[in-house]
Amino acid sequence: HTLDSCRIEKAFRHFGHDITDEDNVLEAGLGFAVKTVKGDFLGRDAVLRKKETGLNRRLVQFRLKDPEPLLFHNEAILRDGKIVGPVTSGNYGHHLGGAIGLGYVPCKGESEADVLSSSYAIEIAGERFAAEASLKPMYDPKAERVRM
Repeated sequence: HTLDSCRIEKAFRHFGHDITDEDNVLEAGLGFAVKTVKGDFLGRDAVLRKKETGLNRRLVQFRLKDPEPLLFHNEAILRDGKIVGPVTSGNYGHHLGGAIGLGYVPCKGESEADVLSSSYAIEIAGERFAAEASLKPMYDPKAERVRM
């Protein structure tokens, strides 16, 4: 559980939960790891197409504002009061002091600012809890701590 808590705070993706072979690297927030100008690779055309057509959804990191509830996975994500998808993985973030989750949010034709300006909540056992959203890791977003 310790490693999972650390990885969720850094928004590191879990293959099988947060990303699968059916997800697009750009929508999963991993575009920094793909260099389309460095030659051909399997999936390059799909990445270039997605850059051209735009993202349909984004993987977002959430932190519950209430430090008591826990997230695991499959809890409903609400954006501006409407369910938009499930939490793909969650755990308690000890450095961040609350439950942290990842999940995809629809965003076709929207900017990052549009996605982040929405109001978010996560539904746990029928109760809704306000959440803050981020497209960057909430813990150590500049990756300074991992370089120590």
